Amino acid sequence: MCRLRWTRKWSPARIAMHTGVPSSTVHRILVRHGLNRLAWIDRPTGRVIRRYERAHPGELIHLDIKKVGKIPPGGGWKARGRGYPNEGSKKRRVGYTFLHVAIDDHSRVAYVEAHDNETAQTLVGFWQRAHNWYSAKGMTIDEVITDNGANFRSRLFAEALTERAIRHIRTRPYRPQTNGKAERFNRTLADEFLYAYTFRSENERRRRLDRWIHTYNCHRDHTAIGGPPSTRVHNVTGCYN
Repeated sequence: MCRLRWTRKWSPARIAMHTGVPSSTVHRILVRHGLNRLAWIDRPTGRVIRRYERAHPGELIHLDIKKVGKIPPGGGWKARGRGYPNEGSKKRRVGYTFLHVAIDDHSRVAYVEAHDNETAQTLVGFWQRAHNWYSAKGMTIDEVITDNGANFRSRLFAEALTERAIRHIRTRPYRPQTNGKAERFNRTLADEFLYAYTFRSENERRRRLDRWIHTYNCHRDHTAIGGPPSTRVHNVTGCYN
């Protein structure tokens, strides 16, 4: 049964039909082996993805950059409707916003900035401010994990980490789940902020971003930790105390 789940990605009902075992029994067996959810299985290899969590805040920070389309003046199709004149024309293409994201592995406390590019210089400036922000919360950063983008492999970023004696870990190629906490945060950011509201301009969305991040850190319950991320870090709200 486990082999069918690994290799074929079959559902419990289909495995039951193939083996003649009741589907409820198949389900219990898959639960016992941690195979009851396909999201927990690495699709290319069939191996169970082992969840991990560092022991204390600051031990590991996940870094990522999310690219989203800018909102044109007056709002995009969500504000004006699909049939608005010039929708999709070159005049309406206003470029992209790059959301630079840092999230602590243990607490899930996040720090985010919106920028117009993802160059190494911009990344280093973001990282220095993020490091100072985490340090103000009493967190000593030991390691960071990133993907293999050119900006993360740059000499400038390497020097910024070396200056503070921080170890740099890179994800395995084609294995985004290695940086899964950043990937999951990006999905939450998209579902609960980027596409959850109607914005009239890019500036409005950027102004409201800080408010949403504060809500995420201090008021939104995180199912993996049983409360807001702030409950795992001292003085995360800073001046809000």
